[in-house]
Amino acid sequence: MWLAAAAPSLARRLLFLGPPPPSLLLLLLSRSSRRRRRLHSLGLAAMPEKRPFERLPADVSPINYSLCLKPDLLDFTFEGKLEAAAQVRQATNQIVMNCADIDIITASYAPEGDEEIHATGFNYQNEDEKVTLSFPSTLQTGMGTLKIDFVGELNDKMKGFYRSKYTTPSGEVRYAAVTQFEATDARRAFPCWDEPAIKATFDISLVVPKDRVALSNMNVIDRKPYPDDENLVEVKFARTPVMSTYLVAFVVGEYDFVETRSKDGVCVRVYTPVGKAEQGKFALEVAAKTLPFYKDYFNVPYPLPKIDLIAIADFAAGAMENWGLVTYRETALLIDPKNSCSSSRQWVALVVGHELAHQWFGNLVTMVFNIYYCGFVREDYPQWMVPITISTSEDSNQAKLKILMDKPEMNVVLKNVKPDQWVKVNLCFFLSQARAGIISTVEVLKVMEAFVNEPNYTVWSDLSCNLGILSTLLSHTDFYEEIQEFVKDVFSPIGERLGWDPKPGEGHLDALLRGLVLGKLGKAGHKATLEEARRRFKDHVEGKQILSADLRSPVYLTVLKHGDGTTLDIMLKLHKQADMQEEKNRIERVLGATLLPDLIQKVLTFALSEEVRPQDTVSVIGGVAGGSKHGRKAAWKFIKDNWEELYNRYQGGFLISRLIKLSVEGFAVDKMAGEVKAFFESHPAPSAERTIQQCCENILLNAAWLKRDADSIHQYLLQRKASPPPV
Repeated sequence: MWLAAAAPSLARRLLFLGPPPPSLLLLLLSRSSRRRRRLHSLGLAAMPEKRPFERLPADVSPINYSLCLKPDLLDFTFEGKLEAAAQVRQATNQIVMNCADIDIITASYAPEGDEEIHATGFNYQNEDEKVTLSFPSTLQTGMGTLKIDFVGELNDKMKGFYRSKYTTPSGEVRYAAVTQFEATDARRAFPCWDEPAIKATFDISLVVPKDRVALSNMNVIDRKPYPDDENLVEVKFARTPVMSTYLVAFVVGEYDFVETRSKDGVCVRVYTPVGKAEQGKFALEVAAKTLPFYKDYFNVPYPLPKIDLIAIADFAAGAMENWGLVTYRETALLIDPKNSCSSSRQWVALVVGHELAHQWFGNLVTMVFNIYYCGFVREDYPQWMVPITISTSEDSNQAKLKILMDKPEMNVVLKNVKPDQWVKVNLCFFLSQARAGIISTVEVLKVMEAFVNEPNYTVWSDLSCNLGILSTLLSHTDFYEEIQEFVKDVFSPIGERLGWDPKPGEGHLDALLRGLVLGKLGKAGHKATLEEARRRFKDHVEGKQILSADLRSPVYLTVLKHGDGTTLDIMLKLHKQADMQEEKNRIERVLGATLLPDLIQKVLTFALSEEVRPQDTVSVIGGVAGGSKHGRKAAWKFIKDNWEELYNRYQGGFLISRLIKLSVEGFAVDKMAGEVKAFFESHPAPSAERTIQQCCENILLNAAWLKRDADSIHQYLLQRKASPPPV
């Protein structure tokens, strides 16, 4: 499962000029264990004690679930009937199952060949999301059938069995009924043994409007009129393999699809919003090629007769690997041949490949428990383990040495390195060492300057990320503009070489690099880039020359960062007019770049409007927090002022953790850590406890970093301005 829609991390490299400096490498690899002592000295508290997690009793377990659900897409409720073939392993007079936000109407257990025993009580343990069914007599060991009739709500929380809002081509607002069960939300759709290790088979039926598409993990084996209502049909699906509850899925809605067969004979379909089937062809091609690859790689055939990939309008994660019915955000599945950028194509290919890999590891073979399921990890690691990759100019694409630093001090010896060769080490590792106070940030800046002739997109992506971290840190100083001058100096040469328009023979990575570099220069206020961005934006808005998809993000970012209220209004108009979710998200991600206080407030208000899908509100608010010092303060105040609405919207899902992380971890003042901690003590968010603690830790680390290195960074930047280094 993908927990964020951001681009994935790639391999990182750092350039040294001249022979390898072993003393520096030794210094870097010798001090990691100090981090824990440093954190303790900053006054960071341990995680609060939680009451112990208890697994379900093992005295009764499921063999097969026969489940029929009847969702009401107007009243947002559903009725359910469950008949579970179960085995009583130890005599008992009660059955304990997981159950949340469901009302049980009747329940009974019929031992094989014996009379039905009706449950006399349903004891809901809401905090534990469990229900205990009590029976008047002892259930003896052996097989039997557990029957439960129940009702539930199609919620708007993007978890369990929930409703997803969409707009038809004619402009009518309608709702689909969809699922998201990982990690522990199958229990919101039907009472079950909702633990990954308690596997069973599933026979699923859906009673749905006859003009709607109904999908589940398996292929349809029967579709017949529903006897009680001529407008409904009952759709029955084939029995699944033995599987975990979190991988069960069903979707009811209006969709088009494109279809093919893999060379192994598996039916592959991509379901899209109505009228957008063309946008499913790219993912279809990727999926059809990926399945045979994994079959050969794992030496195990894909075990189901079909695989469906479907774009869901309201979807919290990036995608979810439900067996045979993989659900995606629209931006992780749909590609418009004319209007999708290169990074979107890469993202769709990566996410499709990732989720299909889960059809083997995760679905076919499942962890008993994982960190998603348990919600948090309590292990207190004895030290900080750091993966380190080192390569040399002998072969820059091949690691000369890979090590995991798992002890406080390590000596690293590189053999057969000549004096005129350079050495590359993970850049992120070096920046983290600077942040921890192990090396000076000035030394990292000096190394960054050596990148001016680097042609590799991956390296520039890493450099951009790390300069972004430094820019956020230095936004708390009065010399923020100096670091922007540094950014312009580093990125200008590659920007001039790339230019604005693609050249013959360029490939995918060149397109990614151009967008990255122009965005970085534009945001930093590079004069020529800003002027050209404004010219191209004007032509785009007036319809004279439509911006290519690869240039839209950097241009939008640049004109907003250095624009006014009129610019923001134009961007909001473009957002409203956009038919493609990729374009809407592209605009949403850059709105926070605006600098004027009244415009920042306008963007924050927009984030909670009907114009923004619930899952995307987080990236809009996070973008404001990451856009400027004032934006960070405004976003934090906005979250506090609107906490009840935001928490109610996301509740225990991971989006609440993501919102908190994006909004507060950029602070660098000690007192802010206390303020954040105090707020969440009075406004508890149990699922985000670890995130809150980590954010407070990061704020204190940022503050210490700034106190320690701010003066030396400032002096270095002033010296550069006085005598610029040769390019």
